[in-house]
Amino acid sequence: MHTLSAPVYLHFVIDMKTKAVYCFWVLFLLGFQDCCQGRLLASSKPDRDNAAAYARWLVSQTTWGVLNTLSIELEGAPFGNVVSFSDGVPGNSTGVPYFYLTTLDPTARNALKDHRSSITISEYPLGTCGKVDPENPVCAKITLTGKLVPIGANSKESELAQAALFAKHPEMKGWPKSHDFQIFKLETENIFMINWFGGPKPLTVEKYLKYKM
Repeated sequence: MHTLSAPVYLHFVIDMKTKAVYCFWVLFLLGFQDCCQGRLLASSKPDRDNAAAYARWLVSQTTWGVLNTLSIELEGAPFGNVVSFSDGVPGNSTGVPYFYLTTLDPTARNALKDHRSSITISEYPLGTCGKVDPENPVCAKITLTGKLVPIGANSKESELAQAALFAKHPEMKGWPKSHDFQIFKLETENIFMINWFGGPKPLTVEKYLKYKM
């Protein structure tokens, strides 16, 4: 029977411990990636029964959604478009979605003709829904409906909106000036949110906007 000398045995033990620690972190990170695909969340998920908190959390943590307008080219048919948005700089959510749009795209043209619009956001891209399907009520979704309107270029709100958009979408700073991008906002008039079984959560626009993150 062979025995190991003290130095060799000590090296063997250290090596095994190192491998064990390495394996632990690999498994941990793989598990974390599987549970939370996407970007790191700035705040934890609120209680599902607190509709205002959950709605504001979902809007503040998400950076894109499907913006719907009434098409002037399709005789008023609904037209959905994937767009980036921001409701404030990180840590200072307002609940108001701001957009950076150009009339070279149908969405802005539609909004200038008919302001009626809505944006739909899903929790699924945040990676906090686990293994469930995006349509499962456990995976929250929210639709804000109202009027999509441009903001005055030299207004205080325009400065705040631009800072909010560029903070979460720095690429926008380099978009062509010749495309005449404008800042729009959605003036929310109705909120539809499902974040659990039992139908949509009752939530007024007033409670949504007044909630303090």
